[in-house]
Amino acid sequence: MIIKKIQCACGSGLGSSFLVEMNVKKVLNKLGIKGIEVEHSAATDVFKGSADLFVCGKDMYDVLSKFGPCITLTNIISLPELEEKLSAFLKEKGVI
Repeated sequence: MIIKKIQCACGSGLGSSFLVEMNVKKVLNKLGIKGIEVEHSAATDVFKGSADLFVCGKDMYDVLSKFGPCITLTNIISLPELEEKLSAFLKEKGVI
């Protein structure tokens, strides 16, 4: 699976999704992965095909998971949790 875009979403598209976007970029950089677009948005801006992977807090999973693969974070500020889950997903999809 080719991952071209990761969309981080929350209820309003401002605070937590922006924080998760920054952390996703940190993890990708740490893993040496380039060429994946990362953006943040409100959950209402998500649709099937808007991204190859969605990342959100557990409160948004039911909304976002119907549009494609979704990584759910129990603690959205936990960089180790994000790194573990994102790395596992990317390995499973053959990206790393």
